[in-house]
Amino acid sequence: MAGWFELSKSSDGQFRFVLKAGNAETILTSELYQTRASAENGIASVRTNSPHDARYEKKTSVSAKTFFNLKAANHQTIGTSQMYGSEAARDAGIASVKANGGTQTVKDLT
Repeated sequence: MAGWFELSKSSDGQFRFVLKAGNAETILTSELYQTRASAENGIASVRTNSPHDARYEKKTSVSAKTFFNLKAANHQTIGTSQMYGSEAARDAGIASVKANGGTQTVKDLT
């Protein structure tokens, strides 16, 4: 099963999206956006940037967990992964974003 985006609205009226893998696991979470249109532009940016290795910033947290950010060509963060226990798991997360980031399916939860 292919992945999908979920677009939702926070309690303070802002918008965010997550990218879900085919198994329904969240693999990328956006920042909060003031408008729905901005969140939709963020989804379009994931579609554009997710296939490119150079757009992934691999990081390690202060608690030694690994994670990644997907960045646009202008170096702004589009989305952030969950925390992973190993570099291999993080790299599998990147592969999942690459595989699912081009999906056209958006589930509107607003």
